[in-house]
Amino acid sequence: MKAAVAHFPTSYSISPSELGPALEERGFESIWVAEHSHIPLSRKTPSPSGGPLAQRYYDTLDPFVFLTALATHTTDLLLGTGICLVIQRDPIHTAKSAASLDQLSGGRFHFGVGAGWNEDEMNDHGTELHGRFKLMRERVGAITSMWTEDEPSYDGDLVHLPPMSFNPKPLQTPHPPIHVGGSFPGGARRAIEWGNGWIPIPGRGEGTIAEQVVAMRQMAEEAGRDPHEIEVSIYFAPADVAKLTEFAEAGVHRVAFDLPSVAGAEAIDALDNAMAAMDEAGLR
Repeated sequence: MKAAVAHFPTSYSISPSELGPALEERGFESIWVAEHSHIPLSRKTPSPSGGPLAQRYYDTLDPFVFLTALATHTTDLLLGTGICLVIQRDPIHTAKSAASLDQLSGGRFHFGVGAGWNEDEMNDHGTELHGRFKLMRERVGAITSMWTEDEPSYDGDLVHLPPMSFNPKPLQTPHPPIHVGGSFPGGARRAIEWGNGWIPIPGRGEGTIAEQVVAMRQMAEEAGRDPHEIEVSIYFAPADVAKLTEFAEAGVHRVAFDLPSVAGAEAIDALDNAMAAMDEAGLR
């Protein structure tokens, strides 16, 4: 089971120049960067975890800009969006940003996508809560066509792109892996239908993570897919030996530990604590 971090990068958190080497020196396989374009002050939509919304949601940097900066300070680290709010983004610009990052990083980009939870935020982008999962699917389909076709086009119910010339293509073929965020069972079902991976969060959806993984694999077999081709990445994994052991026994591919939006030694301590838990669980 691979070790990763989930992170909300901000102007006051650890810099890419310090974070990148620290991750690679400690053996982390990847980083998954969150996205929020803004947080409306109306705050009509409650936080998915309950209570006040953490300040880092208000302050997070653009994920593609941050990951590009991180790419210049790393060699092998995989660079993921975790997750990209494609329902709030123009698909052509998003395809361009992602393909450019994949090229500049030497083929290290992973495309984590989701439909989001903040209705106020998506409304400001002209997107409605109802129907957002269909919009996500079609925008990802349009992006995939731009990445893979010589003269891409897309004609869905919600997304329409005329034939075009689109370059650069991503370095990875056929395209960067697509990881679908979302709780069980809906998130798992969407990952099976059109993704390469699934990103659940502990404590959300029906049952434990181990139970969800078993059920997801059964769903994948019933849909005619090889269940082991769908990577499972636990977002906000706890640095808890018992939980990590449970995840590993369930066949989880990677755990992304929460890296707080803090600077310097405090961030480095969080990385060390995560890897200490991996070591204590015998997973490295």
